[in-house]
Amino acid sequence: MMRLFILFLSLVLAVPVAAPAFAQDVDAVDPILASTKALDQATADYQAIDTAMNSRDGANQAAALKDRVAAVKQTAGDQVTALQTQLQLVDARVAQLGPVTPGVVEAPDIQAQRKLLAQQRSTIDSAIKRGKLLGTEADQLANEIGQNQADAFSDQMSQRVASPLSGQFWGPLIRNVPRDSKRFSGFLAIEMHAILQGIEGGGMPAALVGLLFGLALIGPARLALRAAGRRYVIERVPGSRIRRSTLALWLAVVGTLVPSLALLSLVMGLRAGEMIAPAWAPLVSHFQIASLIAALITALGGALLQRRQPSWRLIGISDHTAQMLRPLTFIASGVTMLTTLLLALRDGMGASGPLQAAVDAVTALIYTGLVMAILVSGARARTHAHAVAKEKGETQEESGEQSIMAFLSLASWGLLILSVLSLLSGYIAFAFFLMRFMIWVAVVGATLYLLLIAVDDICTAAFDRDSKLATTLYQGFGVRRSLVDQFGVALSALLRLLLILLAIGRVSRPFGSDVSSIFDQLSQIAQGITIGQVTISPGAILRAMAVLAVGMFIARSLQRWLTGRYLPATDLDAGAQNSIAMVTRYIGLILAVLWAMASLGIGVEKIALLLSALSVGIGFGLQAITQNFVSGLILLAERPVKIGDWVKIGDQEGDVKKISVRATEIQIADRSTLIVPNSELITKSIVNKTLADPLGRIQLQFSVPLGSDVEQIRHMVMEIYEAQPAVIADPKPSLYIDTIIDGRINFNGFAFVNSPRAVYATRSDIWFRLLSELPAAGIELGTTPQQVQWIGMPTGDGADEAGPG
Repeated sequence: MMRLFILFLSLVLAVPVAAPAFAQDVDAVDPILASTKALDQATADYQAIDTAMNSRDGANQAAALKDRVAAVKQTAGDQVTALQTQLQLVDARVAQLGPVTPGVVEAPDIQAQRKLLAQQRSTIDSAIKRGKLLGTEADQLANEIGQNQADAFSDQMSQRVASPLSGQFWGPLIRNVPRDSKRFSGFLAIEMHAILQGIEGGGMPAALVGLLFGLALIGPARLALRAAGRRYVIERVPGSRIRRSTLALWLAVVGTLVPSLALLSLVMGLRAGEMIAPAWAPLVSHFQIASLIAALITALGGALLQRRQPSWRLIGISDHTAQMLRPLTFIASGVTMLTTLLLALRDGMGASGPLQAAVDAVTALIYTGLVMAILVSGARARTHAHAVAKEKGETQEESGEQSIMAFLSLASWGLLILSVLSLLSGYIAFAFFLMRFMIWVAVVGATLYLLLIAVDDICTAAFDRDSKLATTLYQGFGVRRSLVDQFGVALSALLRLLLILLAIGRVSRPFGSDVSSIFDQLSQIAQGITIGQVTISPGAILRAMAVLAVGMFIARSLQRWLTGRYLPATDLDAGAQNSIAMVTRYIGLILAVLWAMASLGIGVEKIALLLSALSVGIGFGLQAITQNFVSGLILLAERPVKIGDWVKIGDQEGDVKKISVRATEIQIADRSTLIVPNSELITKSIVNKTLADPLGRIQLQFSVPLGSDVEQIRHMVMEIYEAQPAVIADPKPSLYIDTIIDGRINFNGFAFVNSPRAVYATRSDIWFRLLSELPAAGIELGTTPQQVQWIGMPTGDGADEAGPG
């Protein structure tokens, strides 16, 4: 009986130990099954995408297929992460069971748990490998879709038809006029039938509500929003620059979204009334997108040009130029809507091949006229600006922005001529793409320009050192105000960089590229180093030159950003800011050169071999340059001499204006520049009068006859010191009796000024007063008389005794 009780008690005590472990194993199966099912679904989606890509419509659905592939890749990555977490949990449970001891038979429940955990681990490990493989295959499929998209674009651009100047172009078009007219009439009849059916079915009220709501949006609502934004900016936003950029951004947003929402309201009313035929749905969708772009063009024109309020204008153009360019924005919007309608009608009605080519030619011609009008207006605006400046007698100096605008103008004229020649020679698709691409680049560029200015102004204003946020962080957490200012500048740079990348992605989309492919290409360039193999070819040389140009541009842009934006927001002095900027610049240039060499296929060991070979030439011919370079780095690091110091080298002294890695520029008293090699500043002795203490010392030495009232002299000199505003009180001015020689008392006086630069002028003023006031008081100023005596010469007729000299 006792044995049965002990057995029963053992079972009761064992249940709580084994049950939780079993429950945990059961609970762990659910996330594993969920991840496995998600991977199964992602695999099915991948196979469907692969099948769709090989179909006839795969090229037309490239963008949608890319998005689906990205979703599959994201799902695979998420499930791999989740499964790795489950794998760690299983390993932890196996560790809790402890290692298997040889020769020891474990309990049956422990053996069952080990077996179950081993099965789970095998299942999870297989699923992780499958998920990683699926992610790799999805990445490869995305690259393949992008390449196919680029190839399809190239094939489309290379298509050629008969020239519009030849009869071969117009003959087939005229022969297909009856059939195309019939298709067009049938296409219109489908929509008219849908409208009549909608009216008969009681859909007219819904359409009227959509129309009235759209009119209310584009009329009173738009005007009220514009007025409210203007009033808020004037009353609430501090500062003139952020007011202008914020108002321009608000006007652009309102001018873009409100008309688009108005059209959307009308379309939703028509759809609610069942007045849009299914065949017209693609046309309506394209027209909505075109209306959004057209509204953006009009809104950007109004926000940037500010024709009626020049003081709020963000771009530096004259009122005459703004008046000339503003109508072109409305024309560009109309052209966008018209060409989109033509292309949508052509595709919707199923036009014949000759009619499709004719529509492309007409749209290309319309875009060509628009681009030509913009370029001619820009040329007239520049001519008018030169004429106005000539009448006023002003000389216009060519700036960097003017050079860029001139280059863009020449490039645009070149693309315009190329488009016209392509159109006339039969490459209609290429001509149409060029003109539409130029308009699209202008729209993206204008949007990017406005966003860059607005983001910079908003970030710097929100994180200004005098803002409420900076005050709160300083008072509540002790965060320095300069750190808040620096964060605003850095955040602005980061956001603007992201905007630039997004703009590049939008512009390069027709070529089969987007933002992700841009990052992929940059990473491939950065990792393109071949160890042990150097491939020198024209393509590699051009690639290296492009990489070097990009690297140098990035280095100089970073230096300009540091010196113009970030470093002024810090508490560093001018010398430290110059050191940081110069070191950053040369490090950037070195990295750019190494990047260019890597793009050529020169490995690390080959670069080291090249440097060792150059070291021989450096030892013989470039020793001085290398010495100055190293000395410059020492100067920038240790800073024994920094910008703004007053130094004396030999008989020259002046202000340090610039320190580079080769030489240092010192502006001396005659306003000329003394260029000193850096090795001179390191290996030779120089006097830095402002390194430890920026004070300047004035020394006065004069003598008076023995018997003069020395107390009176000291009192008068001290009064002269005190009367000089440049002389400081601490350290105190002083006057000492140096020596008494040959009947004269020699005085030595000292005074201090705030800067060594003020010593010369202040000492001159003191001497003027000293030479006028002491003689007026009957005190003779002079120097100790010197006597010259000939030693060893006979005294008598032939030799005079030494007298005062």
